[in-house]
Amino acid sequence: MTARRVLVAGTGLLGASVGLALAGAGADVQLLDTDLGAVAKAEARGAGRGWDGAPVELAVLATPPHVVAECLAKLQQAGAASVYTDVASVKQAVLDEAEELGCDLSRFVGGHPMAGGETSGPGAARADLFTGRPWALCPAPDVPNDVMDAVLRAVAATGARPVFCTAAEHDAAVGLVSHAPHMVASALAATLVDAPPLALHLAGRGLADTTRIAAGDVTLWRHIVLRNRVQVAEGVRKAADRLARLADDLHLGDAEAVEALLADGAAGRALLD
Repeated sequence: MTARRVLVAGTGLLGASVGLALAGAGADVQLLDTDLGAVAKAEARGAGRGWDGAPVELAVLATPPHVVAECLAKLQQAGAASVYTDVASVKQAVLDEAEELGCDLSRFVGGHPMAGGETSGPGAARADLFTGRPWALCPAPDVPNDVMDAVLRAVAATGARPVFCTAAEHDAAVGLVSHAPHMVASALAATLVDAPPLALHLAGRGLADTTRIAAGDVTLWRHIVLRNRVQVAEGVRKAADRLARLADDLHLGDAEAVEALLADGAAGRALLD
């Protein structure tokens, strides 16, 4: 069983989905957001109710990554919760910013559920969004057992699978498998801006699938990739190098090189299965 009283700060897709999942597990979920309209929509979906201001056992920070540390500092200063975690898709930058603000990191466990979508807002929330999905947890070495247990119970209540790693390991991993792919998809989708109408009419599901994530929230993703810019740049450069070599091979008509890339791509895709 998760904590009895939970505060979810941020009622976008992830925050509202966390609220739905934990409410479904029996928790008294309360909601906080600067956008009162989003709170109302999340509440109407059954994700919880407006925060009554009383202390809770666990606070889940589902704000955009660039304000997680500020939110953590404010809530800790107000004594809002005993234990804190977040769902931001960058971890080291959040920790560094929280430390600069004087947050008590012994009561905080950085987290990141590998779930979401190109849609945003509480209207897109789902109680089963995290079911079976990995949820990265990056605890500091000195985090007390009661803090870790509270976060683990909450993750389990959502149906997710906890995966432990350091903040640096997390950022390197998601830079490769999430952040860089998003930017590559955006670059590919950007080539369609000036595409002739015929090309767009002939576009099939393959292109739509390949560029789906490019439809994500632009402002949110700007903050994400800039806070993990070194790792994202490395992943983008690797893809760009592959594409540059492919362009040369196609120009030369090098069938073996083209086939080798296609084979590597098939092998890489198979690893995801």
